[in-house]
Amino acid sequence: MAVKTARTRIVRRWRKNMDVLDDAEYVDTLQTLSEGSVRRNFNPYTDIDWDSPEFQVTPNDDRWILPATDPIGQHPWYQAQTRERQIEIGMWRQANVAKVGLHFESILIRGLMNYAFWVPNGSPEYRYCLHESVEECNHTMMFQEMVNRIGVDVPGMPRVLKWLSQFIPLVAGPRPVPFFFGVLAGEEPIDHTQKAVLREGKSLHPIMERVMAIHVAEEARHISFAHEYLRKRVPHLARAERFGLSLTVPLIMRVLCQAIIVPPKAFWQEFDIPRSVKKEIFFRSPQARQFLRDMFGDVRMLCHDTGLMNPFAKLMWRICKIDGPPSRYRSEPARQHVVSAA
Repeated sequence: MAVKTARTRIVRRWRKNMDVLDDAEYVDTLQTLSEGSVRRNFNPYTDIDWDSPEFQVTPNDDRWILPATDPIGQHPWYQAQTRERQIEIGMWRQANVAKVGLHFESILIRGLMNYAFWVPNGSPEYRYCLHESVEECNHTMMFQEMVNRIGVDVPGMPRVLKWLSQFIPLVAGPRPVPFFFGVLAGEEPIDHTQKAVLREGKSLHPIMERVMAIHVAEEARHISFAHEYLRKRVPHLARAERFGLSLTVPLIMRVLCQAIIVPPKAFWQEFDIPRSVKKEIFFRSPQARQFLRDMFGDVRMLCHDTGLMNPFAKLMWRICKIDGPPSRYRSEPARQHVVSAA
């Protein structure tokens, strides 16, 4: 009887958390995001002229050389390679980043649909989740088309994460808070990296520049939703659950960041890159460690604002080597980019 009562209490709490209509500010935010998806959206086959001559991928194009904001592009080993080799590595790298993005978006879409399946009638979360799913589907087509045009057979995510991807979306229904932190663990590193590249101002191949610009523009809404969702839910969790989450979040950030940002084994074998160089790039050098920390300034801000940054959590962030000050506001640029833009 006690077990049944406890189970009933959990179900009631879960259903209550799914009902958001009593929070006018949150509902208004969802309405704004949904209307933004209607007013400003992109189609990968009408907003990118793939067959235009300027979008053609040709050999020995210097625009594929990795920018200095890329962890590999800034390393002396890469800069010491021949121009042809730099282009070859750059094309493989950018194609695989797109493929990883495609794989991550696929996991996100399945999770959003799983979550939306359970929301009550009349919930504005349903409409927004569907808008985001549509946009993410367009992103997967855009990323795959980019990979096809570059013409490199890249694997994308590590094999272990591909297998786990079959189960991760199932978490979104019963455990949406950890799922949406996982969403930020994938979206924040990609968004941070692409913004850094665009802010650098280096001449990029039109395919890469257009794909990045579209992705950054729409991803701003997606990241906003994840932040607002967690700001609403996390403070109302039970104290023990909130403490466990505070220790889990930095682990989620570091593990998924590693899987998304670090190229797979095939990359290092393809270009015979020394193991010592790999370790310096990801993430032993001071510049690489700062790059890693910078990715999660917004998440650290979210954790501070929602009561997830206790002394034990701060220690865990430090152990994961992604500690640092929180952002003052969302999408705050790293200091070096502000100076460079000036």
